[in-house]
Amino acid sequence: MNSFTEENYLKSIFKLSQKTDNGVSTNSIAESLETKASSVTDMIKKLSDKKLVNYKKYQGVNLTKEGKDIAVSIIRNHRLWEVFLVEKLNFKWDEVHDLAEDLEHINSKKLTNQLDAFLEYPKYDPHGDPIPDKDGNIHRHLDITLADLKTYDKGIVVGVKEHSKSYLNYLETINLVLGTEIKVNKIVDFDLSMSVEVNKKESVNISHQASKNLIIKKSN
Repeated sequence: MNSFTEENYLKSIFKLSQKTDNGVSTNSIAESLETKASSVTDMIKKLSDKKLVNYKKYQGVNLTKEGKDIAVSIIRNHRLWEVFLVEKLNFKWDEVHDLAEDLEHINSKKLTNQLDAFLEYPKYDPHGDPIPDKDGNIHRHLDITLADLKTYDKGIVVGVKEHSKSYLNYLETINLVLGTEIKVNKIVDFDLSMSVEVNKKESVNISHQASKNLIIKKSN
């Protein structure tokens, strides 16, 4: 049995590993979990002793197959619980992350699989993140961010990279939620901020930083 802290480390390492072809650095883990590098080093040793990670100095950390399986299982739990909270209990998309952080550690494959079936096998959570299936397969977005679009490009909002409450609230105030149709009307040369048409109606302005965290499925 692994502790919640150990499981959170495995989840963090897995997510960080998706952004690099090399091992995950202890500094990036510390930053992700908002802890000290020395604490990360101690935990990596424990996880290595349990054969959940491989670690070589100057080469970073990689998950073993067992470590990866645990991480993906936790991510699956988390995202299914988020769907349940939003669709069945009417929570808003900016309210569910912390609750799901607790629920994700319930270690019951039967519960997870029945929850998946009850929700009719959703592929994405309320933030557009892909939900691993029972075999651990993840169908990732092949999409781009709003910041990648050019003037007059069109698309649909399908996900977010930033899950903070303030960011999600911001998107709601300008109606850039999942499923929204957008068209780039103008890009400002000075700061790369954008004027974006929303659902073929009003236009909103969005900063470059915000647009980098909004995932778009481009359309013709």
